[in-house]
Amino acid sequence: MRFWGHDSAIEASFYIDEGALKHIQPGANPNESGFLNAFDSHRDLICAAAARKYVRGSRGSYDLVAGDF
Repeated sequence: MRFWGHDSAIEASFYIDEGALKHIQPGANPNESGFLNAFDSHRDLICAAAARKYVRGSRGSYDLVAGDF
């Protein structure tokens, strides 16, 4: 699942993989609806992990995997 974050006028793209979503919500239905629900239910946790990975001016895209949580 791809989502975007903003740092002032800078936009960064993030990708959270299926394994990470299963890690943060074991038992999530392995379909689009289940993964969207997992993302929405754990948005604060996901945003915190994205903030830890983000380095201003470093690159435009970041991948979040199970090990980031």
